[in-house]
Amino acid sequence: MSTPRESTRQVPTQAPAAPNANVGAHASEAKAAAPSAGPEFKVYKPPAIASPQENLPDDYFTPTIADLKARQEQLHARAASLNNAPMLTRAQREQQTKAKRDRWPNVRGSTPASLSRAFETTIRVRFPDRTQLEKTFPSSNKIRSVYAFVRDSLREDVKPIKFILCSNPPPRDLKVSDPAVRDLTLAELELAPSSILHLRFVDDSLNRSDLPAPLASAVLEHAVDLPAPRGFDGNQKREDASSAVSAPGSSSRRGGEVKVPKWLKLGSKK
Repeated sequence: MSTPRESTRQVPTQAPAAPNANVGAHASEAKAAAPSAGPEFKVYKPPAIASPQENLPDDYFTPTIADLKARQEQLHARAASLNNAPMLTRAQREQQTKAKRDRWPNVRGSTPASLSRAFETTIRVRFPDRTQLEKTFPSSNKIRSVYAFVRDSLREDVKPIKFILCSNPPPRDLKVSDPAVRDLTLAELELAPSSILHLRFVDDSLNRSDLPAPLASAVLEHAVDLPAPRGFDGNQKREDASSAVSAPGSSSRRGGEVKVPKWLKLGSKK
């Protein structure tokens, strides 16, 4: 009588093994079928046909009355805000700085580790042939992380050659050897939330515009076309300037005569 009982006890112990094996097989198949994550960078091809450069007249670069007036108003408003601003303590200044950085939050994922606010800066590096390499970095990173990313993206024969990243405008070389640059974060360098940096090789033979960007083949295989920019209307500035000058309330000289407002003329007749 003991033998049947032992046989009935052995049957359930062997049954769960098969379902566990099937679960592992299904899990491995689901893992294999899951799509692989794409690259963490973007590559934009240079334009196939260079867009013709429009020859603008010299007077286009001459500030108009409307330009000077708008700039004067900006300077006046800034000076007034600085003069009328109350005295701030160090804690208040740090709070204002934190508020400015909060303007560009970017939280990725929903895991507990990503709940902390991750401030990021998108850097696009433009090569002499107008190929562009783009990646997003934490704003707390230093410029050396951008250099490391660009160098890792180059061909093996070009990696030993030094290059310089510069911002424009205003023209500024962001050298790692410069203490005023290497110790600052991307946000402190005013590169956040996004900036375009121009790449210049120390070997001037690599700076030709007709020479393809010396990027690795594994990087170039992800290159896509850059969207075409919108057209530029050369007459728009002159039209805006003429409309601003001829607006009501603006004074202008015509034939040596100064236009006087109507209310001023009525006030003088007493």
